[in-house]
Amino acid sequence: MATTPLSLEQLPQRQRATVAGIAWDRLTAPEGRRLRELGFDEGVGIEVLHRARIGGGPIACRIGRMTVALRRRVAGAIHVDPLTS
Repeated sequence: MATTPLSLEQLPQRQRATVAGIAWDRLTAPEGRRLRELGFDEGVGIEVLHRARIGGGPIACRIGRMTVALRRRVAGAIHVDPLTS
């Protein structure tokens, strides 16, 4: 059974997922370049580790062995497919 992609911003904390796609047109050129440099691409494994308590704050996520912080607006442009066990 296929799952509906969510934005990374909506992914529950500690839920593992794979990147289903990135809405590059919603990002500025520097934001898109940074994501590409960090290895964000379709099929890559990702997990939300922490969200800032203050609404609109950054989201810390693990991609590969790296932990990166993303603005919520950027996380909203990254679509993910949650993994089931």
